[in-house]
Amino acid sequence: MSDKKWDLVALASIPVIMTLGNSMLIPILPQIERELKVSSFKVSMLITVYAVVAILLIPIAGYLSDRFGRKVVIIPSLIIAAAGGAVAGGAAWLMNGDAAYWVILGGRLLQGIGAAGAFPIVIPLVGDMFSDENEVSKSLGIIETSNTFGKVLSPILGAALAVWLWYLPFMAIPVLCLISLLLVIFLVKTPKKKEKPPTFSEFIASIRTVLKQKGRWLYALFAIGGICMFVIFGVLFYLSETLETEFKLKGVLKGLVLAIPLAALCLASFLAGKWIGKSKTRMKWIGFSGLVILTASLVVMGLWDNIYAVVGLFTLGSAGIGATLPCLDALITEGVDKKQRGTITALFSSMRFIGVSLGPPVISLLIGRAHILIFGVLAATGAIGGLLTLFAVKPEKSNTGTEDAKQEDDEEDKEEENVKETGKVLPKLGKRKSPF
Repeated sequence: MSDKKWDLVALASIPVIMTLGNSMLIPILPQIERELKVSSFKVSMLITVYAVVAILLIPIAGYLSDRFGRKVVIIPSLIIAAAGGAVAGGAAWLMNGDAAYWVILGGRLLQGIGAAGAFPIVIPLVGDMFSDENEVSKSLGIIETSNTFGKVLSPILGAALAVWLWYLPFMAIPVLCLISLLLVIFLVKTPKKKEKPPTFSEFIASIRTVLKQKGRWLYALFAIGGICMFVIFGVLFYLSETLETEFKLKGVLKGLVLAIPLAALCLASFLAGKWIGKSKTRMKWIGFSGLVILTASLVVMGLWDNIYAVVGLFTLGSAGIGATLPCLDALITEGVDKKQRGTITALFSSMRFIGVSLGPPVISLLIGRAHILIFGVLAATGAIGGLLTLFAVKPEKSNTGTEDAKQEDDEEDKEEENVKETGKVLPKLGKRKSPF
């Protein structure tokens, strides 16, 4: 792992910057609302459109990364994300009112296209770089921690930049993307492919096989990832609106308050990534415990309408989410063969973006209604995630089959090479023993 530390540094910059590009806007959404003279729902669409377009394009990016290479997809995606940020920043600087809003929305759409081929491709690339499952888990923990660190930094940085000029968070995106782009180009060395990539028809057949064999736990993990993001962005939107409208808390101070629960998220992700190792059973129960903590904290938040209690309890709930996310990453990455890893993890990322896209608009429609209703909806959502983890995710109790699985993979590779040489039909993919 030490010989790939600079590769990991470069790859970890991508989730930090993609998260900053989206979450920096959370603390300044009320300010954008005032500057552009649009409704709370319309301003929430600046978060949603970014996520929606990413949802649609992430599976395509995953397939392209499986076929042509991870780095080949990541580099142009970072360029597109930078261009989207430049369009949004230029519109905010040079235009006003409704016209500025729609061009900014277009820039955010373009930025979402770039995001689809950036962070979601990092997860399978990390899986490709290491053969030892323990190293994969630790590395994915670092990637998830960098993602949550971006969430910690984003409200502070976004608020600080907006104190100077309200549209500076948009203008910062191209600069940040350029930094990550240079790091990836010069530091990331992708593993060489040992075999010819599958054709599109072979690819579709293999994905169908994987989903047929492992669909139960994969669909559950997809849903849990979406639930975690829905709760995070929903509560952050609520706090951003409430702190400014009811408590007149603005600027860097508001950013610091929003960063408190996100710091707990970051720390929990880091610790969970180090602790889970390659034990699938441990991953399940840490993830389940994290969702129980999240749900319990949301229930109490609904019963206790006090801003200090909401921030404190959300800090506890965020730690629960932070413990869950690295477990989800590792379960999916280590449970799927390299041939389909890019696409399956892309589908997982799409579900996370669905949560991101739904959180702010749903909460914007509920704000103004009963406090218990807002957090009742969020708590019910968290409880669904916990039940899915408990009943749908069923890993084996031991890891004694790891060596057998590796040997089986080697035999599969040899068999496929022989079949290709003789021109016969390719064997069915997905023979590898599932950890579930």
